[in-house]
Amino acid sequence: MLSEYIQKTMEAAHYEIIEDEKSYWGELPGFQGVWGKAETLEKCRYELKEALEDWIIYRLRNKLALPVVDGIDLNVVEQAA
Repeated sequence: MLSEYIQKTMEAAHYEIIEDEKSYWGELPGFQGVWGKAETLEKCRYELKEALEDWIIYRLRNKLALPVVDGIDLNVVEQAA
């Protein structure tokens, strides 16, 4: 489920070419602070995916809500014992 969540999220990525620096910038709509920047589009995608994975781990550890992506909900629901 996590792999599918990451894949679906990455499919919505937005990339731009930064002409002055001859590099690429990538971000994910709805995922504040998740971005990547690199010399090639392939490296930018890699950086963006790494940032997304770190962001997910941080949010889960701190019990912060994650966006539901394409019906995939990774939010932890605590159940009464």
